[in-house]
Amino acid sequence: MYAIIETGGKQYKVTNGDQIAVEKLNVADGEAVVFDKVLVMADEAGVKVGTPYVEGVTVEGTAVETGKAKKVIIFKYKAKKDYRKKQGHRQPYTLVEITSIGGVKAEAPAAVVEEAAEEEAKKPALKSMKKAELIEFANENGIEVDEKAVKAVIIETIEAAL
Repeated sequence: MYAIIETGGKQYKVTNGDQIAVEKLNVADGEAVVFDKVLVMADEAGVKVGTPYVEGVTVEGTAVETGKAKKVIIFKYKAKKDYRKKQGHRQPYTLVEITSIGGVKAEAPAAVVEEAAEEEAKKPALKSMKKAELIEFANENGIEVDEKAVKAVIIETIEAAL
């Protein structure tokens, strides 16, 4: 099942569980987003093409994060005129995870969700620890690390051992 939606002057082909970066939306992170401009919807029954939009069909999602894209450098130059203009631009975006298309919700199997939660509970937040804390954690768990190494190398060593 997929749909083609329109938002921010662009069209996106989406399926359940997809994450798409769209033009910045005026919503907070974690809030629900509803796209009502659905151009095409395809499911087991067939394909519905709108004129211009499919009536009564919406695509729902959740705003994961709002941020800015990589910087694009704009450089204007005119030969022999001593004219140079350098300008940068970072396009704002909202990362949206699609949760349902036309009322059909995307759900992960319960076993997968439980397994992911167990793995997350086992792993400590290594990146938030200081270098001394990482060395202490490694010693407590019987993991050999080079104490003179950089923090990133110590984290990689611990993750490989876990």
